[in-house]
Amino acid sequence: MSTTETGLRPDPDARAPEPMTLDRVVIRFAGDSGDGMQLVGDRFTDLSASFGNDLATLPNYPAEIRAPAGTVPGVSSFQVHISDHDIVTPGDSPNVLVCMNPAALVANLRDLTPGATVIVNSDAFEERDLEKAKLTSNPLEDDSLSAFHVHQVPMTTLTKLATKDLGVKARDAERSKNFFALGLVCWMYTRPVGPTIDWIEKQYAGRPLVRDANLAAFRAGRNFGETAELFDHPYEVKPASLPPGTYRNIIGNLATAYGLLAAAQAARLPMLLASYPITPASDILHELSKHKNFDVRTVQAEDEIAAAAMAVGAAFAGHLAVTTTSGPGLDLKAEAIGLAISMELPLVIVDVQRAGPSTGMPTKTEQADLLAALYGRHGESPLAVVAAKSPSQCFEAAFEAVRIAVKYRTPVILLTDGYLANGAEPWLLPDLSAMPDISVPFTTEPNAEGPDGRPVFHPYLRDPQTLARPWAVPGTPGLQHRIGGIEKQDGTGNISYQPENHEKMVRLRQAKIDGIANDIPGVELDTDEGAELLVIGWGSTWGSIKAGVRRVRDRGHPVARAHLTHLSPFPADLGDVLARYPKILVPEMNLGELALLLRGTYLVDARSYTQVSGVPFKAAAMESRILEEIAR
Repeated sequence: MSTTETGLRPDPDARAPEPMTLDRVVIRFAGDSGDGMQLVGDRFTDLSASFGNDLATLPNYPAEIRAPAGTVPGVSSFQVHISDHDIVTPGDSPNVLVCMNPAALVANLRDLTPGATVIVNSDAFEERDLEKAKLTSNPLEDDSLSAFHVHQVPMTTLTKLATKDLGVKARDAERSKNFFALGLVCWMYTRPVGPTIDWIEKQYAGRPLVRDANLAAFRAGRNFGETAELFDHPYEVKPASLPPGTYRNIIGNLATAYGLLAAAQAARLPMLLASYPITPASDILHELSKHKNFDVRTVQAEDEIAAAAMAVGAAFAGHLAVTTTSGPGLDLKAEAIGLAISMELPLVIVDVQRAGPSTGMPTKTEQADLLAALYGRHGESPLAVVAAKSPSQCFEAAFEAVRIAVKYRTPVILLTDGYLANGAEPWLLPDLSAMPDISVPFTTEPNAEGPDGRPVFHPYLRDPQTLARPWAVPGTPGLQHRIGGIEKQDGTGNISYQPENHEKMVRLRQAKIDGIANDIPGVELDTDEGAELLVIGWGSTWGSIKAGVRRVRDRGHPVARAHLTHLSPFPADLGDVLARYPKILVPEMNLGELALLLRGTYLVDARSYTQVSGVPFKAAAMESRILEEIAR
């Protein structure tokens, strides 16, 4: 085998073909969970972001910590959609599938459409590999892949050959084959080389052999693409025309952490995050633990109940209190959240939803916690609910959750989900100097007069505008007061079992939440003249709905679109907006929770379009369902 065939160096006399320009492409890397597919997918995403493409990603993890290598349950994948224009979804199906083994092919083949390109590591299609994937024949030798453009590349062999002179053991060299695949795809789509080389050198600076092996594999993959003549030409996706400003690539969990951090600064409060590790929310705890310099304290509690109780105590002590979790943890936190509602303390609960019930599918996405967030506690226990709609918008949603919590002295549940938490997109960095001041004054002086005429502190003497009670830091001289879960008398805070007082307090707590509707934006309506159908959603369905509506409009059909960030309370004008449209379609990744609320609250004929498969809606399916509703 010649050096040119190995991909170690290109032929200096060969003339590189001109790249073909595409407006968009969807690429999926798939392999065993130990093959580093998330790593190379993330690297390709960052390269594309730095190149100026718009993008959206869909990481897909196995639920098992370490399923048997080479089996379908152990397959991990990373899909990235890059374009030269504004996009809002990670793509319905991959144009290019990079498969590291037969199991990855089996797990992802059903998502391909005819004509897609499949690049396989042909070294991994031995008989034992086929048996692990439960294949009775080799798909590279039968006709099962005849609908696709299949390219067989001996990635393992070429990676070992590229690293043989570095002193790397064969097993360790094989682990670098993911960087060979990355180099090949970077050549195919004319990605710049320098940023990846810089990243490898920095990331593995303390492990020289690993660094050199990954660098050699990456360069070999790129050179292979240039010299092997498997492809007629590379492709190019030009930068997108985005609003001016400074961008960075960001995932939803990181944006949530930054939003909480920015809000703590704007509120001029120290932050305490108490959390118990749970997929897919743990990254928020990991990130905020790095920011002690911003007066952030993080605690990994022994369980979900302890984490929520710690957060309630921190709120009482005058901190911005946050606890993060997913659906199973939200169940366990319910009693402590009820305590915060009774004590009327600011508390932010971040629920990164996942597929359930029980353990369910912990690495898959769903948005089935809306009713749990609104009503999943005993007694009348109202609170505010805010939902993020995209990975970067998690920043704004987190900031808004904190604003409401501290201003109205109420718990706020922030709903994201697994797709938002792990998905990535370009983020236009905000101007922090323009962030609003959301600080609230602590009460430092008595606010009432006692029976003997002396000044006293009444902990439930409410602000007439917000109905929020005073926030007094424990230990403030003269402001001793009772606090706890037993019903309190309005004003004085004395324990009360009087029926009339309980009735009053229940209605006051509800009225406080209802009043938030006057302090939030109205419905953002995107509508066409003559539209009879309104498509309305919440949370991460935003991208799929927007893409589906775009396609329907391209067909010449008028349609209206709205998306809700505030779910408790609803925007004040939502009823008026719904009344304008005779047809209302509500897509959700649950069995119709928002639709139920809209029908019950506004008495409208809201029809559900539901999906609970653990993956986001596809734009084509959304388009088809909208067209059905228009024709109804």
